[in-house]
Amino acid sequence: MTSLPHRILRALDRFNTAHPWDHNAHYHRWILRQLPRHCDTALDVGSGSGDLARLLATRANEVHGIDSDPTIIAQARTLTAPATPVTFTTQDALTGLPASTYDVITCVAAIHHLPFVEALTVFRQHLAPGGTLVLVGLSRPTTPTDYLLGAAASPLNATIGWLKNKGRTAPRPVSMTALTRPADMSFPDIVREARAVLPNARVRRRLFWRYTLVWRDR
Repeated sequence: MTSLPHRILRALDRFNTAHPWDHNAHYHRWILRQLPRHCDTALDVGSGSGDLARLLATRANEVHGIDSDPTIIAQARTLTAPATPVTFTTQDALTGLPASTYDVITCVAAIHHLPFVEALTVFRQHLAPGGTLVLVGLSRPTTPTDYLLGAAASPLNATIGWLKNKGRTAPRPVSMTALTRPADMSFPDIVREARAVLPNARVRRRLFWRYTLVWRDR
């Protein structure tokens, strides 16, 4: 016999599936607030369908989006107006980056697909002097704070999904069709390893099962 909490969780999961919304896009405007009003170049790692890269184009003269998934890169190119100063390429984030540096590097819900320390090291190497690195990532819940935030986010997640879809069932946005995988690092481990590579990095837990990291090259 299925327990009541399990039935509630299954019903909530069905509700969220019927009323999807992009948790990563929720942080896009927050990302812009961490960046200079104008810069020359920006790189979006794990760019997916290109939503953030197109927003970065309002701040940067040139934006480059990379993703390892050729299908989602094709979607990004289709969704991007020809005049937008954004290019999308299928590349490996660790070995396929150009030799140049960038004033801004962003990475949203992608770094847990990569070796964490190695990825941060590569990002730092490709960040121009005075540049800004902003990450939105996923962590594996292990602490009471993690579970408390998850519990607080669950009803709010359902409410926002209902409101964004105006109470109607809806397909997943294109941005949510990219390849996914669960996070395997805990938040305390993320903080410790991040600050070993990026001294004074600002790492914070966030709602909707995310954390943020901001680091500026001084």
